[in-house]
Amino acid sequence: MAEPRASLAQHLLWRLEALAFDLFVGLIRLLPVDAASDFGGWLVKTLGPLTSTQRVVERNLELVFPNLPADQRARLIADQWESLGRFFVEHPILDRIINDPSRVEIVGAERLAEIAAGAGPVVFISGHFSNMEVMSAVIVNSGVKCQITYRAANNPYIEKRFRKSRWRYGVRDFAPKGEEGARDIIKAMARGESVALMNDQKFNGGIAAPFFGHLAHTAPGPSKFALRFGAPLQPMSVQRTKGARFRVVVHEPIHLADTGDRSVDLETAVRRVNAFMEERIRERPHEWWWVHKRWPNEIYKKARAAA
Repeated sequence: MAEPRASLAQHLLWRLEALAFDLFVGLIRLLPVDAASDFGGWLVKTLGPLTSTQRVVERNLELVFPNLPADQRARLIADQWESLGRFFVEHPILDRIINDPSRVEIVGAERLAEIAAGAGPVVFISGHFSNMEVMSAVIVNSGVKCQITYRAANNPYIEKRFRKSRWRYGVRDFAPKGEEGARDIIKAMARGESVALMNDQKFNGGIAAPFFGHLAHTAPGPSKFALRFGAPLQPMSVQRTKGARFRVVVHEPIHLADTGDRSVDLETAVRRVNAFMEERIRERPHEWWWVHKRWPNEIYKKARAAA
């Protein structure tokens, strides 16, 4: 069934939003890289706590780190807002970051070289750590043929600008989320190409597996693709070393067991994915996106009742 066409008023609103976006990007690109990143960190660190999302951040931290002292909790909240703000402002200038070799360190680059040379396909997985776009750029610029999954912007004019921006730092093969994207991924992997997906957000209807001691519904898609094509999950993470400088880590691949019992194999795989994400978050909690509702509502209700 075709989607209803947007009204003239909707298109006008989209164009106005795109104009505001262009003005913002134009101003950011006038700034030096570090000044832009610092500005974004300061802005969101200042405004983030004033939004309703602040409560989501607080509830998530109450679930994950219930015994964290109040002063440390406050510092962690401020730091995660700053990290988020840096990401948003760095997106329009990521080409300048990627094209400066001094700004991106790669740990495990030899693994990417192996995949590019024919040791693939693999299913890259990661989470919302620091600046995730840096990982996408590192993957494709290493020579790996890879479909990068993403959620398209609601505004089609801004979506075109996002794609153009990604082209500037080498990311050109996309698979949108949803059924159409899944078909694109299957076709790509059948051609021997790799795919990259975020695997750390709440997925209604997903597999319930432990995450920081609470059951969280996790998308089984990446594990399904890996099992279908006999490919490993290839975890990656990105760390902010200082300002707009990063360390991208290519971790040891996760080889999934294929016992013939697909439901058991998928649950085992998802548990391993959640364990990987949890380990990365514990290492650098201020760089994860705490602004997402990761757990079911009943988990939050139980936590509030027990407080």
